Amino acid sequence: MTRSTAFHRSAWLALVLVLGLGGCSRDEQPETGTTPPVEAPAATAATAAPGPTQIPPPPELKARSFILIDHDSGRVLAALDPDSRQEPASLTKLMTAYAVFHALKEGRIKIDDMATISENAWKQEGSRMFVEVGKQVSVDDLIQGMIVQSGNDATVALAELVGGTEATFVQMMNTYAKNLGMTGSHFTNSAGMPGPEHYMTARDAAVLSSALIHEFPEYYRWYAQKEFTWNGITQQNRNGLLWRDPSVDGVKTGHTESAGYCLIASAMRDGMRLVSVVLGADSMRGREDANAALLNYGFNFFETRRLYAAGQPLTTARVWKGAVPEVGLALRRDLYVTGQRGSMGSVQAEFELPERLVAPLSAATAIGKASIVVDGATIAAHDLYPAQDVPAGGLFRRLSDTVRLWFD
Repeated sequence: MTRSTAFHRSAWLALVLVLGLGGCSRDEQPETGTTPPVEAPAATAATAAPGPTQIPPPPELKARSFILIDHDSGRVLAALDPDSRQEPASLTKLMTAYAVFHALKEGRIKIDDMATISENAWKQEGSRMFVEVGKQVSVDDLIQGMIVQSGNDATVALAELVGGTEATFVQMMNTYAKNLGMTGSHFTNSAGMPGPEHYMTARDAAVLSSALIHEFPEYYRWYAQKEFTWNGITQQNRNGLLWRDPSVDGVKTGHTESAGYCLIASAMRDGMRLVSVVLGADSMRGREDANAALLNYGFNFFETRRLYAAGQPLTTARVWKGAVPEVGLALRRDLYVTGQRGSMGSVQAEFELPERLVAPLSAATAIGKASIVVDGATIAAHDLYPAQDVPAGGLFRRLSDTVRLWFD
């Protein structure tokens, strides 16, 4: 083990998986912190199996930008110019929904609260729920009007309810975007009206969609809803893939003349969830065909496996001046890895930890990282947390470790 002034690299932890020959399924996990290599029987010349088929390149699509990711592992499976700033149109409403869902989760609003429709909300142009100025509408109905009907009036009404004013709410949207690491996005309104400082990247749209699905599964169900009726007017969800592909359960469409036709789609097949983003297609059918092609590409050539459950220690570390001499280090979320279908290959984790861990330690504070390497390529890095709080040790332990550190 080598050291630097701030960090040391631990020895490699082998997590070699041979799919179909002892690999972990999505609902299984190793019993211990390491998984020994699993070797296939040697093949004879007469019976040698052919090597894995090389993954073909992603489909060529008519779009300005696109990306395909695995929801659980976060691995990018296909992309075209994913970090270019694009006009998001009504895809903006995903961030509006994310902020509204946080307000529901934190109890700042309730699903049956009534919002009074302002003139500002009522006069919004574009797609509408057709709420009436001065009338009261429940949060439940406004959310469905925003998600299913893509109503700009419903969206602004929710923004004003949560933020007091739409301008304040937009500040919240940008704060949430920053917290999610959406470095290529900025919002100036809640509904997706065009503007030079209103933009989002395909990568950020995928990150936001995945966060919404992960954090708010109880509300995500609305994105699979095919129609919604309000005030005697029934409008259908504009995501045509909900009718074409039963595995698709979201997410959101967007369109303006300058943005083109945009669609974020998510589908679940055999326990594997993918998220695809297509920005700037030339037609409604075009955005649907492009997303369908991306999803089929991902499901046909890749698979995802769970390696570790949240809270399961991946390694242990020495703790100085603590009530216990060492602590397990774990992930806050289940750890998944995505690789070539039928030939995942070698999976390893490399740990980067502080040179010394000194108590007290909080299980809520990250103290290092685990980098996940598949076939020699680093595909993700995840924060590591103490598996439990470690309080400071007694006086003798603290004094003893202080002396030892002098000579370490």
